[in-house]
Amino acid sequence: MRLIEIDDVRDAAQVIEGEVVRTPLLRADESLWLKPENLQPTGAFKLRGATYALSRLSAQARRAGVVTHSSGNHAYALAHAAARYGTPMVAVMPEVTTAVKREAVRARGAQIVLVPAAERESRTAALAAARGLTVVPPYDHPDVIAGQGTVGLEIVADLPDVDVVLVPVGGGGLSAGVATAVAALRPSAKVIGVEPALAADAAESLRTGTLCEWPVAQRARTSAEGLRGSLSALTLAHLRARLDRIVTVTEDEIAAAVPWLAARGRVVAEPSGAVATAAYLHHRSALPPGRTVAVVSGGNVDPAAFAAALRGGEIRDGAQRD
Repeated sequence: MRLIEIDDVRDAAQVIEGEVVRTPLLRADESLWLKPENLQPTGAFKLRGATYALSRLSAQARRAGVVTHSSGNHAYALAHAAARYGTPMVAVMPEVTTAVKREAVRARGAQIVLVPAAERESRTAALAAARGLTVVPPYDHPDVIAGQGTVGLEIVADLPDVDVVLVPVGGGGLSAGVATAVAALRPSAKVIGVEPALAADAAESLRTGTLCEWPVAQRARTSAEGLRGSLSALTLAHLRARLDRIVTVTEDEIAAAVPWLAARGRVVAEPSGAVATAAYLHHRSALPPGRTVAVVSGGNVDPAAFAAALRGGEIRDGAQRD
């Protein structure tokens, strides 16, 4: 199995330049910087990998159309990129996906197919076969991983002496790409994945050395819906080779990080986007010391739910829990 290398990430950076926002580093306290990927046009880092993967398809494949499965952010990103290319797109989304994410995808001209969460991948494969569409997966593809790796490229360029990079882990595309870039450019830095404790199958996979996939219903318990995916063999191989380790955070810790990011960083984060910061806030003593960057992976959150979080409630599937 071929792992992507730094040259793949550099190529992706050249291709997507001008198509995605080169997000800044924002200093949040004496040793923490934030990488606010919520500032992307689609509100999340996923635009990087989706844009690069689509660019790598043949003109014929782009004309025929693409299909993906996603809880929201990848579908939104691919719909945005597909609209730029004039490519037809179908998004297979879980029935529980928040309305704000569904409407964002639909507004970009994509067709949405809602299915039970456990049927996302099988329905995607069936649609691809029936309609002659190309599957652009949310993380299980080298081009997607290379595109997400540009986050790490920018971190090291802006903070060359970075010591620790905290990155959310769901399906593993972002963490695999970031770890690849940082390991090549700043070998002394530690790249640490952060995962919700209620969906910690990646932590188990790294601990056991084998791919562990928790039941969909079990992973669905976390408020961080963007991190409910499981690793693939490809992303696990990258993480085993290049990630330092994974730490897990509780739902209360995630919920507390959302208003902290708003107050201290002026950053709007969805629960998935807040997990890296949650690790810094609540597990700092267990992390390596030094200059730390937390990747805020996205900010596509329902406005009412975000308001509830600022009042001290929780965000859970777009609904308030006080």
